[in-house]
Amino acid sequence: MSPTLAELAVGQEIGTRSIEVTRQDLVKYAGASGDFNPIHWNEAFATGVELPGVIAHGMFTMGSAVQLVSDWAGDPAAVVDYQTRFTKPVLVADTTGTGEPGAVIEVTGVVGALDADAGTARIDLTVVSAGLKVLMKSQAVVKLP
Repeated sequence: MSPTLAELAVGQEIGTRSIEVTRQDLVKYAGASGDFNPIHWNEAFATGVELPGVIAHGMFTMGSAVQLVSDWAGDPAAVVDYQTRFTKPVLVADTTGTGEPGAVIEVTGVVGALDADAGTARIDLTVVSAGLKVLMKSQAVVKLP
């Protein structure tokens, strides 16, 4: 059931999520998005351009993080605005064949503001991987009943 504006308070947590990421996920995302930049799948290329290793697509990280909000809202169309700043890359180790994730993205959502006139809640997301904030000012605006 979708939350209502009346039952929310600023500072209220809406939930948390851990997102396991593998190199295979990045290859699948590259195919779906058309972004085949080798920094997202080729270790030698990524380190050759002075990255610490293969990194997740920024839009993959952004989209994975906002899923917490759309699931909480009960309708992806309820998310009427979403913005963020990319601050650190998500480094994805090669764990092919081990069954282990190459990275984990931790997402926590908190009600940051309520606008009764507009019928919206701003959800502030904290998005961390390997102890580093990978997205800053990550905010989704949700239209609620």
